[in-house]
Amino acid sequence: MPVAPLELTIRPLSGPDELGLFCRLSYVLDHELADDLATGRRRPEWMWVALRGEQVVARVAWWTSKDGGAPLALDFFDLDDTLPAQERQEIGVRLLETAMAAVVPADVERPEYGRFIPPDWREDPAAREVVEARIRVMEETGARMLVERLRLEWREGTPVPADPGRLVFRPVTGREDLVALMTPVMEGTLDAHGQADLATGIGAREAAEKHYDEEFAGYSTPQEWWRIAELPDGEPVGFVIPARNNYHPIIAYIGVLPAHRGKGYIDDILAEGTRVLVEQGVDRIRAATDLGNVPMAKSFERLGYVNFERAFNMVWG
Repeated sequence: MPVAPLELTIRPLSGPDELGLFCRLSYVLDHELADDLATGRRRPEWMWVALRGEQVVARVAWWTSKDGGAPLALDFFDLDDTLPAQERQEIGVRLLETAMAAVVPADVERPEYGRFIPPDWREDPAAREVVEARIRVMEETGARMLVERLRLEWREGTPVPADPGRLVFRPVTGREDLVALMTPVMEGTLDAHGQADLATGIGAREAAEKHYDEEFAGYSTPQEWWRIAELPDGEPVGFVIPARNNYHPIIAYIGVLPAHRGKGYIDDILAEGTRVLVEQGVDRIRAATDLGNVPMAKSFERLGYVNFERAFNMVWG
């Protein structure tokens, strides 16, 4: 007679000592988990597993940027890809809905789901099935695709062009100095997250302030690294935010004002942001841009940044 499958147990980790259990499934960010737990960016009660006996058949986890913060992103969601597709789907939906109800209050917007994926995932049948299996589960719980992004990396030894002298760069002097330039950049943005903010009905100024306060204000690296690009007569052209997040040196944001687009200034500004970080002795710099933002992607490519990975983001509502 066929053996009935073991009953499914869905629960959070009991503590950091169960990290090994959580890591019975794998993902590219596994190496960050121990430090994230130690620093409070993750909590055991935000890390859930679906078990059949001792076998982990699915897992999910949320992340925040600092100890004591609310969950900001759902960034781990893995399934046992040896299971039949329908069974895997049902387990994933049960785990996600059970964990979400416990981690995210009902009156709070669900944090965005993001996943890093291979750059050639559409051409690799195995990788494509892994990606699409996660998307199907998310869609069944009401999520929709927001954007696919290129993840890029400058690596030590890649030459950085000399400054051609077309622009003058100065440090950002404060919040208003930058937000005033971010506002017109937001109005014509190709960035999906910026477009999504504007679609809620808030204005470009409010969207710029939101971006500044939720991301830029949290960087521990010096604001003196941030650069505003101007013409020799002082007219602003754009800006770049070189920084370091919790994990990597990054180009956090780069923008060219609408009146100066199409003149090649983006390359000069990106090169300046890269130089700022290279002068700090970094051996790599991470960045990302939406798949649809072709001008930005081409600028990174011209400067020698490598597309080593992709990512997608999904949202609810």
